Amino acid sequence: MSKKRNDFFDRLVYFTLRLVAGVLHCFPVNVDLRTARFLGDCLYTCDRKHRMRAMANLARCFPHMTEPELKIMTRRSVQHLVMLGCEVLFTTRLIRIDTFSRYFELTQFQPALRLMLQRNQGLIMLTGHYGNWEVLGYLLAALGFETTSVARPLDNAYVNKWLLGVRQKQGQRIIDKKGASSEVTDILANGGVVAFIADQNAGTKGIFVDFFGRMASTYKSIGLLAMEYRVPVVIGFASRINNNFHFQVGVQDIIWPEQWDQEEDSLRYITQRYTKAIEDIIRADPGQYLWVHRRWKTRPRGEVAQQYD
Repeated sequence: MSKKRNDFFDRLVYFTLRLVAGVLHCFPVNVDLRTARFLGDCLYTCDRKHRMRAMANLARCFPHMTEPELKIMTRRSVQHLVMLGCEVLFTTRLIRIDTFSRYFELTQFQPALRLMLQRNQGLIMLTGHYGNWEVLGYLLAALGFETTSVARPLDNAYVNKWLLGVRQKQGQRIIDKKGASSEVTDILANGGVVAFIADQNAGTKGIFVDFFGRMASTYKSIGLLAMEYRVPVVIGFASRINNNFHFQVGVQDIIWPEQWDQEEDSLRYITQRYTKAIEDIIRADPGQYLWVHRRWKTRPRGEVAQQYD
């Protein structure tokens, strides 16, 4: 059962965030991002629990890193999380069809755009908790591409409704991942585009694939949908450049039906391949990944969980 929410506290958080957003909009976005990095430093210093979890995850994934390097990467990871929250508030004001080129550099993104222009087949687009994952769907909507993102709503209903309006302003649709199955299948069957964040822990019902040298429980649904509707799977990213509101947007890999047809275990092949693509994206700049989230929480049967999993 879900924990009962404190309505007064939720309203207080909502009004506080609206007040903060109003103050932030009095300054240029890159000035606010410097403030966000300072707040990230404060959060890194004060929140020992999440700091230790992030450092443990980094140490397991990059065993060659020294302790000072791990601390630097962890601090950057926390900074980038706070920066993302700040950037979401500015997205609607800055990103339009006539301004997007000021803020985005498209790197090998043309194959994905060509696939979205084809209306004779559906498309699955994936990313991870890297860089600014929120801006990808908004950019595509600003360019005129209809996409539907599957996401978990925030626990605070007031904040969720407000941010949902921000995220959907340009036309991007966001649906709750609970009960989204029928809507997602209809979209793919009719040649639409569905987007997922694909690096979340899938619990005991997931399929275990390698992620940074450790088995990680991963959702089966993405691979099953791709196989059933025979749609390409595109793995993309939005990497922040020089700590500013400026991003490199690109495609790391595209998985085609003809490729998994040749595999004995198509589901495992798809899941492992897109997971490896997300890993490759992260390796390019580990400091932009959300190391505090519990990606390796669920362990394979018989394996004992480690501290901070």
